[in-house]
Amino acid sequence: SPRPLATAGPSPLALAMLADEEQEKDFQRFLRRVDDIANLVQGLNSADPVVKEKNIAETEKRLHDEETSKEEESKTMVNRTVINTQASVRAFFPFEVKAVCSLDGFLAILEKDAEERAKRRKRNEHLANALKEKGNDAFRKGDYAIAIQRYTEGLEKLKDKQELYTNRAQAYLKMHEYEKAIGDCEWALKCNEKCIKAYFLMGKAHLALKHYSESRQCYEKILQIDPQKESLFKDCMNEVNLQEKRMKEEERAMKEVQSGKFAALSVKQLLQKLDRPDQNILYYTGGIRLLTGAVKDCTEQTLFRTNNGFSILKDNEIVRRGFCAERKNTAEVDLSVSLLFLWQAVCAGNEENQRLLLTHPDVNAQLPKLLSCGIPEIQKETLALISLYSQNENGRRLLIRHQDLTKWLQILMTFVNTTDARASSAINILSDLTEEERFKTQCRVMLSTDVLPLFTQLLTSAKLVNQAALARCIGIMGNLCADVVIRMQMAECKECWQACLKLVDEYFDVSTPKYQECLFAVLGLMMNLLLESNVIIQYLAVDISGRCMSLLRDEDGRIVTRAIGVLSRILPASSSAVEEVVKGGVVKKMIKFLKAGGEITSSYGIKALSVCTASSRQAQEDLVKSDKGFSVLLKLLDSKNEMIVGNAAFCLGQCLVVPGAATSLLNSNVVMILLKHAGGDARRTLVQKNAAIALGKLCVAEPRHVFQLRKLNGLAILNSSMKYMHSI
Repeated sequence: SPRPLATAGPSPLALAMLADEEQEKDFQRFLRRVDDIANLVQGLNSADPVVKEKNIAETEKRLHDEETSKEEESKTMVNRTVINTQASVRAFFPFEVKAVCSLDGFLAILEKDAEERAKRRKRNEHLANALKEKGNDAFRKGDYAIAIQRYTEGLEKLKDKQELYTNRAQAYLKMHEYEKAIGDCEWALKCNEKCIKAYFLMGKAHLALKHYSESRQCYEKILQIDPQKESLFKDCMNEVNLQEKRMKEEERAMKEVQSGKFAALSVKQLLQKLDRPDQNILYYTGGIRLLTGAVKDCTEQTLFRTNNGFSILKDNEIVRRGFCAERKNTAEVDLSVSLLFLWQAVCAGNEENQRLLLTHPDVNAQLPKLLSCGIPEIQKETLALISLYSQNENGRRLLIRHQDLTKWLQILMTFVNTTDARASSAINILSDLTEEERFKTQCRVMLSTDVLPLFTQLLTSAKLVNQAALARCIGIMGNLCADVVIRMQMAECKECWQACLKLVDEYFDVSTPKYQECLFAVLGLMMNLLLESNVIIQYLAVDISGRCMSLLRDEDGRIVTRAIGVLSRILPASSSAVEEVVKGGVVKKMIKFLKAGGEITSSYGIKALSVCTASSRQAQEDLVKSDKGFSVLLKLLDSKNEMIVGNAAFCLGQCLVVPGAATSLLNSNVVMILLKHAGGDARRTLVQKNAAIALGKLCVAEPRHVFQLRKLNGLAILNSSMKYMHSI
């Protein structure tokens, strides 16, 4: 029989592969043991005594097992050849054996290493901060190359310092090294993925490289990180849109020039002629008028810009001197008006041209002077030019960014004294500007010293000024009261209050439609100012409420409604005012208006009644007499307006102290209505409170209402509302 084939021993390659596999397994075992040790260390440091004790026991067991293993190993003699993978791993990781054998030694090594790293980092951070400050100092001085050098040296000390990357990126932007700026921003984001400054600067760099899509993406990231940065986001996106639009316009304009289009060539030729020095001022005025006529669309506007049309003031001394002259002669007035016409033509609908014009130093400085110059032709065209900016959000932002608008409220308000179109234009601009919060902030500066004296003078001269413009001006001042600082300053101006009262007094003599609009606006202003409370308001409360009582006879329902509104806000300021209006029959008048009035009138009227009935027994008795069976109040209790319901319930509760008042309600559904509100879920707790109090007072004043309450199972609701009953 054939002999079996001899089995060959393992080849060197197979042995090497086996060694690799064993070494990998040994390495993985080592990593697991390191993880175990790390977990033990964490357990030993635990604040929980149970966890700590458990880990101490586990550590002692491991150390004991390791010692036992070493003893067994020393007793065993192996007399054969094997592949010793364990030795190779231990050679690579000698500290592993020591760590397992001596936990204290392992911890000491870790602690020492951590301390050394912390000290080294602290030292490097100190050096990096010092270099950052040196870089910042160089940046402020405009020495951007030195700034970059210092930031780079700082990064050599501390490579993960985000501020050094963003600061260096900012310096690279100044040096027009946009790719490097983008690179630094990317590194900054690796240090801090939510770094807004990095995205902002990266967006700027991409924009400079005309990477419009990438720039937008950077700015969108800012909004994702912080939704509060919406204003910054809008500004940045607007800048991208303008830059992209400008590039397309300039490409289109260049094509038209190259194609030989007459209009495009004429703009360029006229600008060249205007560039001739030392000509007569009339030569330049005529040339500017011809140029204005040549600018008919976006292409000509773009060519005006790309051919340095805005440099006409800077490069031509005669034009500049005539435009900037403090006291202009006839020729200089004509030149200035011509320039204003030209700028209207080149800026209409062109945001890039608007930006360039407004950033021109001479134009920027002259605009407020032109508005105040007193020359009607110049003022008219200056207002027309500014209107191009104020009519859109981007234009208003340009004005706010590049103009000191602290005096503009006063300057534009002055035009109320004019009787022509300037008044309307000025007020339109003011109305547009008040939409911007930053304009309101700037208005605070000169309000008390300059604006309010002028405004007071306009109110006291209402018969003499442009009343249509005055009415709108008063409305604008009322809108500005949305700013708390402005409202407080105005409310504390005694002269302003007295001027308002004077205008009300004059209305009875001059009841023209235009004057009526002024009165309507003044009453609105007074309502806004009465959101404040001060000694001047308290002092004038009787006078103000008296004027409002007189206005309740007016035929214009709008005037009556606002007069009631002022009453509702002035009466809480003075018990004397309450006493006077109650004597004047305010309760009966309010009941009359509440029967026929709409929701706004009802809201003001019931508030006025609640103030009167809260402190005046006479008002309570007048209401019971005027509102038979409380029909008006019961109707108001069914309103969907919670303010009206709450005040109606309050009035009812106050009047139930009058003898017979509660009895007059026996045949009504008042218990059901009050119960519904007392146990309801109104957002305003005053509705529940006032309804519960009124219900309690009703049952106290007339116990027979308790029977109806029991029928409706309302005692539990009433008991739960007893916390409101302390005032009964």
